[in-house]
Amino acid sequence: MPYIGNDLATQFQAFATQTITGDGSTGYTLDRAVANGKEILVYINNVKQEEGSGKAYTATGTTITFSEAVASGDSCYLVYMGSAQQTVTPPAGSIVGSQLSSSFSIFDDEDSNIVIGRGRIGNTIQASDHASFQHRDLGTGSNNDYAILQTASGGTQINSSSGQSLFINIGNSQAIKVDSNKIITMENQPAFLVGKSGAQDNLATDTTVTITFDSEIFDQNSDFASNTFTAPVTGRYYLQFRLNLGSTDQDTSNFQAQIAASNRTLSFNFDHGALDQDAENHTMNGSTLMDMDANDTCTIRIYQSGGAAQVDVSSSSTFSGFLAC
Repeated sequence: MPYIGNDLATQFQAFATQTITGDGSTGYTLDRAVANGKEILVYINNVKQEEGSGKAYTATGTTITFSEAVASGDSCYLVYMGSAQQTVTPPAGSIVGSQLSSSFSIFDDEDSNIVIGRGRIGNTIQASDHASFQHRDLGTGSNNDYAILQTASGGTQINSSSGQSLFINIGNSQAIKVDSNKIITMENQPAFLVGKSGAQDNLATDTTVTITFDSEIFDQNSDFASNTFTAPVTGRYYLQFRLNLGSTDQDTSNFQAQIAASNRTLSFNFDHGALDQDAENHTMNGSTLMDMDANDTCTIRIYQSGGAAQVDVSSSSTFSGFLAC
C-alpha cells in the first residue's frame, strides 16, 4: 500500500544542539546549515528569542546574526528543529529493564568482541534468579554448560554439566578447581613437606637448637625456606613433625621437641627417667592446629638440659603443614 509522509524511523533520533560562547559580537557560525532562522530555536539566558528581521536574530546558511551583541557572560544555546541526528546507539540512560527480553546472549566472538544477541553461544540470562553460561572451546568446538541458580532457601548454587569441571580464576591464574568427581583442588593453597639431606649430630645441651630441614619434598605456594615456614595469610595452620633420634643420654634431666611459632611455642616432652641406658633409637611426633598471622614463622626445635651433647637427628625426620582454614 502506498504511504504518504516522512519515512518511518528505524533509528533512534535526537535533535542536534549547539552552544554559543559570546564574545561581544553579533555574528556567529552555525554547526549546521539552515534555510532560514525558523529551523532553529534560540535561547539566551534561558529565554526563547524571536526570529525575524528587526527582531532578536536572523539565520541563513551557516551564519546567525543577532540584533544585539551576545556577551561572554550570556548563556546561549540553539536547537536545530529541522535536522534530527540519527544513530543506532540508544541515548545514555535510556535502556530500562522492561526493554530487555527474558532471554538474551552475551558472548565473545573469535576477535574478542563482546556481542549481544539471541540464540547464540554465550552467557544467557534467562530470568532474574537463573543465569546459564556456555563456554565454547575454540580448539574443539565443544560447548560446556554452566548455571548459577538462586535456591529456594535464598542461597546461590553453581552447576556444571555432567563430566565438566568448574574453575574460579583470579586474573588469568586458576585459584580453585572442582573436577567432575567433586574433588576440590587449590594449586596455591599453602602446604609443605620437608626433610633433611643429612643427619644433625651431637646437638648442644642447655639451649634450644633449631632442626635443619633443607630438602623440600613439596612446597605448594613456596612458603618454606631456611628451615622456616612463613604463613602467607592469617589463618589456622595444621603443623606436624616427626623426629627420628639416636644416642639420647640417659642422664638427661629434660628433653623436649618444640613447635616454635610466632604466637606461641608448644613443647613435647620425652621422659628419660625410666631408661637404664642411652636411647639409641626413638621417635618423637607432635602436631597442632596453630593460629598464625600473615608473615608469622614456625620452626622445629629441640631443648635438652643435662646429660651429654650426643643426641643425633636422623635424615629421615620430617616437618609438614598446611592452611586448614
